[in-house]
Amino acid sequence: MPKIDCLPAMKALAEENRLRLMRLLLSGERSVNDLADATGMSQYNVSKHLRVLREAGLLTQEKQGQQRLYAIAPALAEHLADNASVLDLGCCQFDFKKLVS
Repeated sequence: MPKIDCLPAMKALAEENRLRLMRLLLSGERSVNDLADATGMSQYNVSKHLRVLREAGLLTQEKQGQQRLYAIAPALAEHLADNASVLDLGCCQFDFKKLVS
């Protein structure tokens, strides 16, 4: 997996709502509207959180018509699959098993 910059990833994953969004995206790609409905957050706030996750290299965005679909970055998804759902940044680890309901 390409090296993920530790500080942006930690910043992105340190916020509870972003962890909720990551948990939802572990099951597959979703639109901002879907994520807003699932979390009860406004579309505006979901978009802000997704931007931080995307800028940290944790998500990808694909435009489909008027919608943008978000998904776990392929390299991160592969890394999580190969490492028992643990993201090791070198300075810390995030265990995504604990995030899945």
